[in-house]
Amino acid sequence: MNLFTGTRRRGGTAAGKGSRSVLRALAAAATVAALAVSVTSATATAAPAAIPPGLSCDTGKHAIDEYTGFALCRNNGSQTQTFWVHLVCGWAPDVDGNHVTLRPGESGQSTAHCGKIGTGIGEIHVRP
Repeated sequence: MNLFTGTRRRGGTAAGKGSRSVLRALAAAATVAALAVSVTSATATAAPAAIPPGLSCDTGKHAIDEYTGFALCRNNGSQTQTFWVHLVCGWAPDVDGNHVTLRPGESGQSTAHCGKIGTGIGEIHVRP
């Protein structure tokens, strides 16, 4: 209905409903596509990094504190090696843990802590 003249156009209602349904369908498709991209990118960032040769490592987040990450490594090689954990912290700056030197057969752990202003740990890497 035209508010200025008080008249109603014939056939206008059906055309309006059709275009609204098309717009709704496009909005729904765009939302699904945006969610698919965000889920894919979140999965891609969580992929673990390669562990340096000669070391076998387990990495993870602290059981109680989601902002603290660790790398627990064992030197299976024949030479002394140094490693440390590197955390990708989202909005906060990335951080490196303490450097740990292991002789052959030894095990050790490096830990680091992301700042609370960030979004938590996105990736955990072991650096040589």
